[in-house]
Amino acid sequence: MTPRTRRRAEALSRDRIVEAAVELLDTSGEAGLTFRTLTERLATGAGAIYWHVANKDELLAAATDGVLATALAADAPGPPRDRVRAVALGLFDAIEGHPWLATQLALQLSRGTVPPRIFETIGRQVRALGVPQGHWFTTTSALVSYLLGAAGQNATNARSAGPHTNRDEFLDAVSSAWEELDPAEYPFTRAVAAELRGHDDREQFLAGVDLVLAGITAVHLPAGPG
Repeated sequence: MTPRTRRRAEALSRDRIVEAAVELLDTSGEAGLTFRTLTERLATGAGAIYWHVANKDELLAAATDGVLATALAADAPGPPRDRVRAVALGLFDAIEGHPWLATQLALQLSRGTVPPRIFETIGRQVRALGVPQGHWFTTTSALVSYLLGAAGQNATNARSAGPHTNRDEFLDAVSSAWEELDPAEYPFTRAVAAELRGHDDREQFLAGVDLVLAGITAVHLPAGPG
């Protein structure tokens, strides 16, 4: 690397590279993120980018971590359960707003790892809830699994429906299909089919968070007086 190229690389920050990568991922998906498109967006040479990022995998990991850092910065005053809800919504909105994020998180989970930033953020609140230390890992794992699974599934459903599909019409079609199922074989699904229409994904997601928190409270926290 020549002195001139080195100066150019040093002038271009890693944060700006990651920011541009996120922009490309949001507009063009993972296939649209290449070092060529990145150099064009940043009006620089490939060498300046390679000075900060070794390859695409490292770039995707940095983009994922950058989005998570913003999403998990959400905080709320009050007890730990309110903070868990705030963090959960931040994560839900991040996955919904960045369609590629769910895939990247799923890849990490398939390799048996959870992004440390997510585990640390939720784990601190589990500890603050008063869960005994011997149960921190299991409790945090259960809560994180729900958050990533439910938020990721919502993002997958949105992608499956397609960008030009009307959500209400899509849900109405699915609900109608449920109502037409064999009543002897699917009595429960038919009974709740109407609730599928017009339900709010965020409210449903938070209801699940509350159920998990209620379970944590019931299992690990001592009952109050009376």
